[in-house]
Amino acid sequence: MNLKKKKVLFICTHNSVRSQMAEGLLRSLSGERDEVYSAGTQPSRVHPLAIEVMREINIDISRQRSKNVDEFKGIIFDYVVTVCDQARESCPLFTGAKKYLHQSFEDPFVVRGDSDNIISAFRLVRDEIKNWIDQTFYKE
Repeated sequence: MNLKKKKVLFICTHNSVRSQMAEGLLRSLSGERDEVYSAGTQPSRVHPLAIEVMREINIDISRQRSKNVDEFKGIIFDYVVTVCDQARESCPLFTGAKKYLHQSFEDPFVVRGDSDNIISAFRLVRDEIKNWIDQTFYKE
């Protein structure tokens, strides 16, 4: 495992679900080893179901807030990661970023149906993001 401290920014359109989960997951997995942030191209609020499904795996993201990517201009990141296609297309260039990554995850917010369907969609995306983070950042 690479123990060098990384500075990572996860970006999604609204910074309400996928990027927030990714921030919470990587922060939890890395402890104090990495600096982890998330932002959106059109930030809104952290979705209550994202908070709920993260709490199920003992990760508290309730104090995180949606942030605009502009808050991070001028910061040099080791990784800038877009987690949805729309953010990838509209993401500003972070000059000095050492590596850009893109992994699109379905937006559970658009799932319709009963409450079991919807919460299942949030859990599925959470687990997919966790697996991707494990493989991408902790494969070594």
